[in-house]
Amino acid sequence: MSPATKPRAPRRAKPATLRVLVMRAAGTNCDRESGFAFEQAGASAVTLHVNEVLRRPAVLADVHGVVIPGGFSHGDDLGAGTVFGTKIRARLADAVRRLVDRGGIVLGICNGFQVLVKTGLVPGFDHKLDRTVTLAQNLSNRYEDRWVTLEATTDRSVFLRPGERYRVPVAHAEGRLLPLDERTRKRLHADGQVALRYVGPDGGHPAPYPFNPNGAVDDIAGITDPTGRILGLMPHPERHQFPWQSPDFHRDGAKETPDGLRMFQHAVEHLRRVF
Repeated sequence: MSPATKPRAPRRAKPATLRVLVMRAAGTNCDRESGFAFEQAGASAVTLHVNEVLRRPAVLADVHGVVIPGGFSHGDDLGAGTVFGTKIRARLADAVRRLVDRGGIVLGICNGFQVLVKTGLVPGFDHKLDRTVTLAQNLSNRYEDRWVTLEATTDRSVFLRPGERYRVPVAHAEGRLLPLDERTRKRLHADGQVALRYVGPDGGHPAPYPFNPNGAVDDIAGITDPTGRILGLMPHPERHQFPWQSPDFHRDGAKETPDGLRMFQHAVEHLRRVF
């Protein structure tokens, strides 16, 4: 058989590019780290100012995930995450919901968590935008910048694996999660929407200060929505995506996969299954 007539081996289809939108605002300062963490996990990241997304909300139909990074959006002038959250709640909530309904993900880190709380996307009971939790001033009455240990306490979130622990930093002054009332607190637990809890020195609860750095109710560090595809958390997983970022690096050596990066990898694994 001549080379011209020799059958060619079928080409392998290239995996679809997974695109994550990093949505920033004036005062956001963790957008590059957050986007790079998704890139390390195997997705591509594009950064847009929220005003650009407001002008072209159709861009949310062209991505598979959204991350709202940490920082001090709009200077926290009207309260942490208030302005950013109001913009999303008023004009983008439906588009975000459509993204999640088709299997996409939303991640809010620190100030991004505050934004998600202000929108009502988390906890999002009954898929409504009711604001049933808040993130209040730290009980220490100071800005907390330290490393903490988290434990994944739900099997609902696509970002987490139940029982996994993550050593990551916090950097916030308003991170104390408070439910609206006792009924809300109980429902968060009953519905599996308590995603992450601070772990005390003995590995359990309650976690005293500084292991729970802000005094959050029930040591709650992060919550998910009912679908498990929206996650808000106060600590910064994007700040532990390289082994040498950990304060334990020189003592314990390098982990094969840094703790914070695992959350992004789990999320991308979910996106690959869906898309």
